[in-house]
Parts: sequence; structure tokens; C-alpha cells
Amino acid sequence: MHPKLRYLGGAAVRYRMRRQAARFLTDVADPRATQARVLRELLALNADSDFAKRHGFAAIRSAADFRQQLPIADYDAFHPYIERVKKGESAALLGSQNPLLMFTLTSGTTSESKFIPITRRFLEDYRRGWKVWGIRAYDDHPALHTLDIVQLSSDHDQFRTAGGHPCGNISGLVSAMQSPIVKTMYTVPDVVSKIKSSEAKYYTALRLSLANQRVGIVMTANPSTVINLAKLGDARKEEFIRDVADGTLSDRVEVAPEIRHALRRRLRGPNRRRARELDEIVGRTGHLYPSEYWPNLSLLAVWTGGSAGAYTAGLRKYFGDIPIRDHGLSASEGRMTIPLSDNRADGLLDVGSHYFEFIPEAEHGSSHPTVLEAHELLEGANYYILLTTASGLCRYDIRDVVRCTGFEGGTPLLEFLNKGSQISSITGEKISESQVVAALKQASAELRLDLSYYTMSPVWGDPPGYRLLVEESDLPARDAADRLCASADAHLQRLNVEYGEKRTTGRLTPLAPTLLPSGSWTRFARQRQSKLGGSVEQYKHPCLVPDLKFCEAFVRDFGKTDDLK
Repeated sequence: MHPKLRYLGGAAVRYRMRRQAARFLTDVADPRATQARVLRELLALNADSDFAKRHGFAAIRSAADFRQQLPIADYDAFHPYIERVKKGESAALLGSQNPLLMFTLTSGTTSESKFIPITRRFLEDYRRGWKVWGIRAYDDHPALHTLDIVQLSSDHDQFRTAGGHPCGNISGLVSAMQSPIVKTMYTVPDVVSKIKSSEAKYYTALRLSLANQRVGIVMTANPSTVINLAKLGDARKEEFIRDVADGTLSDRVEVAPEIRHALRRRLRGPNRRRARELDEIVGRTGHLYPSEYWPNLSLLAVWTGGSAGAYTAGLRKYFGDIPIRDHGLSASEGRMTIPLSDNRADGLLDVGSHYFEFIPEAEHGSSHPTVLEAHELLEGANYYILLTTASGLCRYDIRDVVRCTGFEGGTPLLEFLNKGSQISSITGEKISESQVVAALKQASAELRLDLSYYTMSPVWGDPPGYRLLVEESDLPARDAADRLCASADAHLQRLNVEYGEKRTTGRLTPLAPTLLPSGSWTRFARQRQSKLGGSVEQYKHPCLVPDLKFCEAFVRDFGKTDDLK
């Protein structure tokens, strides 16, 4: 469809989205009233479930009653009910007017996948949040209205439970439910999510997108995903250019015959002109980067908070100096924030979707912590989030640490810092993942290094200390690892006074490098995904692992190492 015709045809869609954005801003203006309404609706929605009856939903009249009737809980508290739902007993956790659509999988930090129910109301809230995000982003960047989208998502129907319910990724379900007009904006069709091999899926997605010069936005949750996509395009540039020229999809790519057949119309036949454009880019620059082959690119949509902030430099290298709008703090369990501005890691709490409670960071894990509602937060303070959602989770401790960065209309702006489990302390230093990311970001900028992945982890000794695991291919020379660790160590001492004190007194050794062969992190990520479930696009690389055995085990399992110290 011609871009102008598509723009005219989408007028009604944009009108509805702007009305939803206006309602969101109305909710934001009075978060206390909005949250009270949402809590009433969610309790009523699942009131006839076994879980609700057991926990006395009928007696709840206020937020205070809610806290009295239900304890703060983790996944284990809901596991028995979810297992029954998986077998077809929806009434175990969900109300009769709250139909189950699918289960989304999350790897979390446990030894097995978590199955999170996705109900109709949950999906409606999820889609509404994305529409608010989308129309605000598009209206802030009007050129996007006539440009195309590169989005990577995973299959929502990877397998079925005993009760016959699909299990996969919610983004795949949302993609499959989009209107025909909206689908014409996407360069990557739904069927690509069915490709099993992540490398084959990325190759196919980029092959389809490379043929299109009118890409305006690239979006997926994890910034490392789009960086890897860009690296793949450059590493296999001759193959991509040949495929574009011939109108083919390389036989070297592991794609099932039925998917290849479904993609034939999308390949659009030989495109010699576009192939010559791509070849000219390589001849002129020596590489094939998105900043060159997508000249209309106007926005990147990826996570930027927490450890994801470590990838900003890599994004700039491959995509150029374009605006980045955070995806928003979201997980399989729920969507928490909607960012409305570029180049910021914070977003407005989505007060109209779930009911939120907050525990001050220092009180988390205590027997009687202070519990606050959204309007009671303090700017500059850190909190753990509790979620109550339409999918049956109540007072669910997702173990995300966020910082309140301000308010808009009474509703807090929140920035993700790290998972609560990502704290390392072998001598009382209590290093957080967010501090590691900040220290490495500053050190990398000083040394002009572009790190793809890294992990800091403690090692025992006399005295103990920390190692920085990084691939050799990320460093220009062997001594760069020493300089990187020295700089990061100095920054970390300033960010964490306890770490600084332990280093000054010799109770911790200086941060030291452990070099890894190229591809180590890719093998590690694939193994984690195969064991824990979830989607590749939502894989969160750990920048801090507080396990004294991690470094030794990683080197043993994923390749030899060359220790520089």
C-alpha cells in the first residue's frame, strides 16, 4: 500500500489511539482515585475464583483490607493455582468473566520457566499501553506516520499446555491481532516469529527489511538484539546483497519450507537497484550499517534502563545519533511504565492497568515493611514494586528496583535500576547491578570502547575481589582490558563508598579482567534460553552475577580464557 494511502486509511486508528492517550493523561492527573478504581475492578474480575474465595476477596472494601487479607507473594505462592489453570481449571485463579488466552513464559532467576496467565482484560490493558506509547512517539516524530517499522517479536504459540492453551510470547499475540492497515507498516511478517533458530530468524528479518529504504523505526525490547542484528548485517553483507539482488532467501538459512513458501510474496523478486545501493554503501564506508542503509530512520525503541543502558554506545555506532525512546518497564507479569519522552530511561506509571504498591528499598524483606501507593512515593527514592493484575497475580513481588525521578499530574515517573537479586556483597560492599553499569559506562566512554556484553562477578581469595568477564573481540589490544578495569574500579569506588572503603583498606583486590573467546556470551545466552524459557528478544544479560563460582564455571563451560593478571 502506498504510504500516503495508508496514512489516510489509518486516520480512524490514530483518532482512537489519541483518545486513549487522552484518557491515560486523565488517569495520571489523579492516580489515587484511578488506582482505587483499578483495584476494585481487578478484585471483582476474579472474585469467583478459588484463589479469591480462599483469600476472602468478598470482605475487601479498601486498600487496607486488601493488605490485611493477602500477604506479599512471589511466584511460588501462585504456582499451585497456575498448574491447575494449565490443566484447564481456569477457575482456580481466574474469574468466569476473565477468559484465559495464553501463557507467556519468563525465565526470571529460577531454575525453570514461569508460566504467567494472559487473560482478555490483561491483553486489553497491555495493548492500550502500547497504543498510548505509540501515538505519543509518532506524533512527536511526524515523519514516522508514513514510514515503515522493523519489529522483532517471538511466537505466541510455541507449544500447548495440557489444557490446550498456547504458550509463548505476548508480543507475538499482539502482532497477530493487529489490524490489516497497521500490518502493512511492518517489514517483518508474523510468520517470521515461527522460525526456531534465532540466527535464522534475525537473518530473515533483516533480509526482508534491507530491501526497504523507508524504515523509520526499529523496535524490540532488548537493545542487544538490534545491535546483534546490525552486526549480522555487516558480517554477512555480501550474502544479504546477493539475496536482495536475486529476490531470494539464502539456502544457508535454516527456515522451514512452509515458512519459505509463506514469505515468497514478501521477497518481491529481484531488486537490482536496491542491491546496487547497498553495494555502494559498502564501497564507500567499508561496512553495512543501519545508519547508512536506512536513511529515514527516525527513532529506536528499546530498553534503556538498568543494565540495558550499557548498550547506548553500541546503538549509536550502528544506528547513528538518532532519538531513543525507552520501551517502558515491562515484564511477562505486567507493564509498569509508559515513557513519553525521548532519551530518558524513566516513564509514567501505567496507573490505569494494574494496581501498584511500593516498598522502600531498605525495607524489602523485612517482616513488616512500609507499603506505599503510587501517590505516596518520594522523588529520588528507590522502591520495590508489587503488582496486582488482571491475570490473577496479587501483591506479586516482581523484585524490580525502581527510582522515582519525579511526578507528572501526581503520578510518579519511574526508572528501572536492577533486579533486587542483583546485589553482590562479599565484604559488606553491597554492589548493585546499576552501579556496575554506571561504572562501566563511564570507563568505556573514557577509553572509547564499544562493549557488547560483559559481566562482573566476585571470586574468592585472600583477599577476595571481582573479575570483569569480557570478550577479546570487544577490545582493541590486550592492555585495553587492564585500563578498562582500572577505570571502572575507580568509578565504582566513587559510586559505592563501601566498595571504595574495602578497596582502600585492602579487603578487596582491584577489579581484574578475564578475557573470553569471541562468541562466549552468545553460547551462554542460548543455553539460558533453552533452560529457562522466555523469548530471545526479552533476554536480559546479567551485568552483575553475585555468585563466587560463576567465573570459574563460565570459563569451564563456555571456552578457555586468557587471564591478564
